[in-house]
Amino acid sequence: MSLKQKTINGLFWSFIDSFANQGVQFIVGIILARILSPREFGLIGMLTIFIAISQSFVDSGFSNALIRKKDCTQEDYSTVFYFNLLVGILLYLILFFSASPISSFFKEPQLTLLLKILGLGVVFNAFGLIHRTILTKEINFKLQTRVSLVASIGSGSIAVTMALLGYGVWSLVVLTLARFGLNTLFFWIWAKWKPLHVFSKKSFNELFAFGSKLLLSGLIDTIYRNVYYLIIGKYFSAKELGFYTRADQFKAFPSQNLNNIIRRVSYPVLSSIQEDTDKLKQAYQKIIRTTMFVTFCLMLGMAAVAKPMIVTLIGEKWLPSVIYLQMLCFVGMFYPLHALNLNMLQVQGRSDLFLKLEIIKKVLAVPTIIIGIFWGIKLMILGMFINTIFEYYLNSLWSGKLLNYSFKNQVKDIMPAFSTALIMAIIVYSLGVLIDRPPILLLLFQIITGAVLIVFFGELTQLKDYIFLKSLVLEKITILKRNEKVK
Repeated sequence: MSLKQKTINGLFWSFIDSFANQGVQFIVGIILARILSPREFGLIGMLTIFIAISQSFVDSGFSNALIRKKDCTQEDYSTVFYFNLLVGILLYLILFFSASPISSFFKEPQLTLLLKILGLGVVFNAFGLIHRTILTKEINFKLQTRVSLVASIGSGSIAVTMALLGYGVWSLVVLTLARFGLNTLFFWIWAKWKPLHVFSKKSFNELFAFGSKLLLSGLIDTIYRNVYYLIIGKYFSAKELGFYTRADQFKAFPSQNLNNIIRRVSYPVLSSIQEDTDKLKQAYQKIIRTTMFVTFCLMLGMAAVAKPMIVTLIGEKWLPSVIYLQMLCFVGMFYPLHALNLNMLQVQGRSDLFLKLEIIKKVLAVPTIIIGIFWGIKLMILGMFINTIFEYYLNSLWSGKLLNYSFKNQVKDIMPAFSTALIMAIIVYSLGVLIDRPPILLLLFQIITGAVLIVFFGELTQLKDYIFLKSLVLEKITILKRNEKVK
């Protein structure tokens, strides 16, 4: 299979994996939001940062180190597996004994037991992490899709049943635990990989030299992305954090999924051509243009339909989430750009630059946190938006030097897509203001109008990003039809 076919296949299955898997989780989240209260979501939101930091430590940057390495051995995989498992157990013990102080910090006694149980997910995840890494390195997202989908449906069914039976916040705890547990179980059953009884000090040192810097970078980024949950939970209320959490989860559905798709597919693909600078730049440029076309359309479109979407899907009790969602959409539309530029530093083996950038960016973001404490959540999100633009500039500055693809050239490449999506969003939002219809009818009308406008503008202007994306979709359909005929 050629690199292009591998990329198309990887994008297709990674897209299915992310959006089908997250789609199930999204639907489950909507059902749970209708049953549970904002306060119950807020309680879990308070623990988000601690679980997220633990997950970063478990991976320790080794997954990316393995994907980047040309010829990985079974010793490499086994060594990382045992290290992940050891770290996962140690981190669970830390979470277990820290549960009471964390509960006191938030003045929420219920958090003690919640964290002790929820923390088990860190250990479950450690058992299956290396299987996902191996499949990603092989650009095999089809099996990952099957595993994720089964796990999401299974865990979602259990959580909804528990919520209906009155278990409240515990249904959210079990949702996470069951998803991690089922993911790991089916990776072991279907991926067929088993660790050797070996731990190679040589392999560990070689992989750690690259992965350790990514660990620190990832840790800093994880703390930064989740510290807002901590700030809102501490200085506001569990209910207010619940509103922010739901808005953030809505925003994360398109932005995080696209981010994960591009990161998972582009990293192994670009790593395979890392020695051919011209080919690398062409592929990178094409990925950025196409990714941002989709991202701008989805994020600006979501901001435009935020109110009828929230009322339709989770009810009027969540209306305070609307303004948070609209503002967060502008923050989230830059995430894929961050991921792509940082991916390039990893592909080029510059994990040292990766770490330096993360430290600089996060230090400069401290004022945003202070704003949140003293001036409220809305101004904090505005600060996040300003930060994310500045972060993109710094990321592109360094990756641009490596490939001679500057910040200015990147902006020039993505401006046509941004302009198209912005015009679409303004029209769609205006329709929502002018038309007085039930929320569900208004939402459907706005979505259909937005989709028609994007196709219309894409065909009218022959927008390169739109044309390229259309060709990818048509090529994948052709391949699927050909495979069906062979069967």
